[in-house]
Amino acid sequence: MGSSLLPSVTASSRIIAVTALCTFWIFSELVAAKHAGITRHYKFDIKLQNVTRLCRTKSIVTVNGQIPGPRIIAREGDRLLIKVVNHVQYNVTLHWHGIRQLRSGWADGPAYVTQCPIQTGQSYVYNFTVTGQRGTLFWHAHISWLRVTIYGPIVILPKKGEWWKADTEKIISQALQTGGAPNISDAYTINGHPGLLYNCSAKDTFKLKVKPGKTYLLRLVNAALNDELFFSIANHSLTVVEADAVYVKPFKTQIVLITPGQTTNVLLKAKS
Repeated sequence: MGSSLLPSVTASSRIIAVTALCTFWIFSELVAAKHAGITRHYKFDIKLQNVTRLCRTKSIVTVNGQIPGPRIIAREGDRLLIKVVNHVQYNVTLHWHGIRQLRSGWADGPAYVTQCPIQTGQSYVYNFTVTGQRGTLFWHAHISWLRVTIYGPIVILPKKGEWWKADTEKIISQALQTGGAPNISDAYTINGHPGLLYNCSAKDTFKLKVKPGKTYLLRLVNAALNDELFFSIANHSLTVVEADAVYVKPFKTQIVLITPGQTTNVLLKAKS
């Protein structure tokens, strides 16, 4: 489930089109760079953005107008300073899912647990250091259901190398009032795109251009709210090398199961 290999684009390249059966990001990387622990600065503006999916346009809450949100790149040992400015009507906090908050628990982000929410017109600077971790994690809103659209990847380099047509806040509010389960989403997405299986989505399919024989590192993140999801690429096997920012003994598989909030790095060798 999850993708298909299209005909050759050129003699030396192919495009893997990933059909949206799961809420994932996928990033391919071939090289790493030098490093000494540094401080990295990011600014996240929480704001509304009009987005068209599944034949309908609606206003959603985003970071910097993007879905998924900006990618955070750091190297093990780096300090991150992330200034979050709230421009929407909802209270907001951000959680750095899986980051070990050593002596920085106030930066963890759960609303009313480690911090008061960031109110409309206010800002907050998250300050923490990445220690003893490398691989892929992700960040997301940690209040109400805002993480449906407020989320993004965290890529940690080693030392030296879903979609609803309705308003998601109204959906969770209705579920809390009735005590029943919330309505399921109208589609799953990959990198914010629902894919060919859904209406009005012929152009909304994530595609990764690859060269035959090359090996790519794919960083998979399940940002779905409640669903365990499966990922595979047609006619290819995947080699799992990391889970939740911890290296694992490499093993090959045809299908990867990822639960909500979990991340997995896999190697893909593109076939000719």
